[in-house]
Amino acid sequence: MYFLGIDIGSLSCDAVLIDEQKRIVSSSVILTGAKNIEAIARVKKNVLSASGLMEKDIRSIISTGYGRARVKERDGAVTEITCHAKGIKQVIPETRILIDIGGQDSKAICLDVEGNVVDFAMNDKCAAGTGRFLEAMARALEVDIDQLGDLDSGATSNLVLSSMCTVFAESEVVSLIAGGTEQKEIAKGLHRAIAARTHSLVKRVSKSIDGLVVSMSGGVARNKGVVRAVAESMNIKKVNTPENPDIIGALGAAIIALERSA
Repeated sequence: MYFLGIDIGSLSCDAVLIDEQKRIVSSSVILTGAKNIEAIARVKKNVLSASGLMEKDIRSIISTGYGRARVKERDGAVTEITCHAKGIKQVIPETRILIDIGGQDSKAICLDVEGNVVDFAMNDKCAAGTGRFLEAMARALEVDIDQLGDLDSGATSNLVLSSMCTVFAESEVVSLIAGGTEQKEIAKGLHRAIAARTHSLVKRVSKSIDGLVVSMSGGVARNKGVVRAVAESMNIKKVNTPENPDIIGALGAAIIALERSA
């Protein structure tokens, strides 16, 4: 039998299908868009098509994310905190601090040696430092969001944005461009500001990170500039990122579906 996890967030709808050995059979990440019910149906169809399986082969479905209640065929709904913790335990089991930056919020999660959630902290309702924030900054810099992570290569200044409010930051970026500041310096400043905000979240769940393995999940973990800046801000050598950071929440949901069916 197979088990499906669906993570529906503000920016993307992700699905992971696993077998009884917790191996990923197929996965899919699509934009949520304005019609999340249609996104759920489409992402489910994608994983079934990619795996060659049929709906009857799915033993259980667990949903997570902001839109988890919209998954009508779910057998249960679990918070993204729990699902991301479960997912990262599967792919980077030594993780003790997990940073999850999604489309509209950021989270710092402290895990024990067994992968259980000990504590967590979330940003406020402002979108500062999230995927939405980075999308707005990419527009202001007139680059594709996928280019932003490498845009800070070679930056040497200590520029930091004076505001993390998306509206004010976008205006500040426009002003910096008009004043002749190079794109790479602005990008570095953006990444540094996000890292500082993220570090403050981590401090709320763990006073010290000495000797603790730090990992990142969520779509923003694909931004190499942010990952580097977070490591620099926390004064650690490396922040671990899974091969597919977008699907960690959905993977955790699928694993929970399996475990509850045992």
